[in-house]
Amino acid sequence: MAADLAQALIGAGEVASHRGCRRVEVDGELWSALAARIGEAGWSLSGLWGEPAAVHMALSDERAMVVVSLACPNRVFPSVGRFHPPALRLERAIFDLFGLVPQNGPDARPWLDHGRWEVRHPLGETSAPALAAPYRFLAAEGESLHQIAVGPVHAGIIEPGHFRFTANGEAVVRLEERLGYTHKGIEGLMQGADLVHGARLAGRVSGDSTVGYALAFARAAEAALEIDMPARAHWLRALMAELERLANHFGDIGAICNDASFSLMHTHCGVLRERVLRASDAAFGHRLMRDLIVPGGVARDLAPGSKDPLRVLTADLRKAFAPLVELYDKTASLQDRTVGTGILKKTLADQYGAGGFVGRASGRAFDARRAFVYPPYDQLRFEVPVEDDGDVNARVWVRIHEVEQSLSLVEQILDGLPDGAYRVEFAPRAGQGLALVEGFRGDILVSLRLDEAGRIARCHLRDPSWFQWPLLEAAIEGNIVADFPLCNKSFNCSYSGHDL
Repeated sequence: MAADLAQALIGAGEVASHRGCRRVEVDGELWSALAARIGEAGWSLSGLWGEPAAVHMALSDERAMVVVSLACPNRVFPSVGRFHPPALRLERAIFDLFGLVPQNGPDARPWLDHGRWEVRHPLGETSAPALAAPYRFLAAEGESLHQIAVGPVHAGIIEPGHFRFTANGEAVVRLEERLGYTHKGIEGLMQGADLVHGARLAGRVSGDSTVGYALAFARAAEAALEIDMPARAHWLRALMAELERLANHFGDIGAICNDASFSLMHTHCGVLRERVLRASDAAFGHRLMRDLIVPGGVARDLAPGSKDPLRVLTADLRKAFAPLVELYDKTASLQDRTVGTGILKKTLADQYGAGGFVGRASGRAFDARRAFVYPPYDQLRFEVPVEDDGDVNARVWVRIHEVEQSLSLVEQILDGLPDGAYRVEFAPRAGQGLALVEGFRGDILVSLRLDEAGRIARCHLRDPSWFQWPLLEAAIEGNIVADFPLCNKSFNCSYSGHDL
């Protein structure tokens, strides 16, 4: 932990039972002081979540993390968002779910609650009757402005989200998102569940990241219970994670090109994605590898005889992908759509702690596999691709380079996969733990507390999209409305992962 962050926490009460990172209990004065220093100190807000009578804030200096906890007996806490805008939507979600009020918060509008639940604050100590009220979008002033409402139902087979454009002709002056249409009540469903059911729920937060979420949940549980994992399980998990990354990056690259009316790339990348999914099914028995990562290891071993087909796959993918990269790079009409479109400045990427290809395309070289290294990545060789232009083209190139890195990682894992057990048994008991892992979109955070029976007392799962969705609003400003699908796909934020 950086000296300035450690210095700021002098006098805070250490929570010894919390594992995975340091956790301290603070008073309201220190909470506010830390919130006020996030930007100037260069810290990142890695998470902000609540429970019926407390709030928690995860701060990171990209080398270490600390969780700061504040008791809220009066259901009020000092707003973090008034100092640090990335906290605003998280605070609004805390109020919707738990009824905790961010004092002096600059935005009191609901976020997840659309007035369709049976009660307000369903996870809080007290609830209230449901309240359906018109949602107030932010105003934009100026001559010749008009609004364009898009969604929440879209033309494609995609998740629902509402986008409110304010435009001057074709130029976007402001974009404001409204999400929460896919709310599943995951955090409520987690309460009282055992770890088996909890792992299944975690793997369903965002379907395209089932490996990433299951891995984060399992590592949080293992931290809480101080479980020593067999080496083979770590390596099999990494193999699944890299296969998931490959499948999603191939899909994204093709879809971005399709939104620029270059369907040829979409078709070829779709074939590569399908090959990865079929190989995953052959190796692990499920195309998306769902329910395979569990606390204590993995649910099943690599299928016998799978190594050689996976090696052939990586060689074939590398050979087939190279001409597609050249095609992307040398198609002038495609470059005309992607270069200089949807620019996200590095200052905003740093402020929001943007992870994954969104942050790395804007010069923020953060990768949880490298910054908060976990097995077996401490034994593997890989680079973290970074671009500086921050546009759609840069986000494509980061994905391209990450495909190359993941192909290398799969080969290294197959060559170094140790023998031995792939799962350990453990006794349920109380514990607290936190984990941060690198999903294909970026860093996924899971905070977990178990009661004396080993059941889940509280589980918070934070998708990287919480800090990426607001940046899409900034990136589209000044672009034309017709470029929004292209910008949106280049970010590819998760609707479902965002809706707890």
